[in-house]
Amino acid sequence: MDIKYANYVKSSALISQCPEHGRPEYAFIGRSNVGKSSLINMLTGNKKLAKTSATPGKTLLINHFEIHAAPAHVAGQQQPKKGDSVWYLVDLPGYGFAKRSKTERAKLEQMISSYILQRQGLTNLFLLIDCRHEAQQIDLEFMQWLGESGVPFSIVFTKADKLSKQNLQKNIDAYLQRLAEDWEPLPPHFITSAETRLGRDELLDYIEDINKQVSP
Repeated sequence: MDIKYANYVKSSALISQCPEHGRPEYAFIGRSNVGKSSLINMLTGNKKLAKTSATPGKTLLINHFEIHAAPAHVAGQQQPKKGDSVWYLVDLPGYGFAKRSKTERAKLEQMISSYILQRQGLTNLFLLIDCRHEAQQIDLEFMQWLGESGVPFSIVFTKADKLSKQNLQKNIDAYLQRLAEDWEPLPPHFITSAETRLGRDELLDYIEDINKQVSP
């Protein structure tokens, strides 16, 4: 599958403000500065679609992007076309940004949890993990909460280009070994780089497979 058209729809502070469209939604979340916006831009092939920043914690709203996709062998297009597979990517605020006040953090946590637990269109949540770091307790606890809440999710390791192949594999193996202490089977996982486009095809094929399963 290849994305043929991607368009920003709106930003919402409340789940009640999110667009109603009846299509599958794939949301991206992770600790602040893990690379959510960069990954979305890499997947869609549009570097300006989701706003990126070197300053952690800039995404404060639920951001919806409308996606039109077609099989990879279909010639490229710039506008929506009849027969496209249509779904939405959602950029959620990052969590764990300690420099915000307790009130701000509580507001963001409420926004995130209400979307994840109440949004009927949410089809899969992609939890982004910086591959350079060992397993963090905040991420492990978040996964545990997702599992207990019955939320389908997958792990996306980001920034793979920042490590050598040897160290990358070492870090991924160590992380999966830690997850194996709590999860059987392990959640699906992907290794990506917004710089080199590593993992792009695998992620889009994964979304395509899910779309085929949930389409009426």
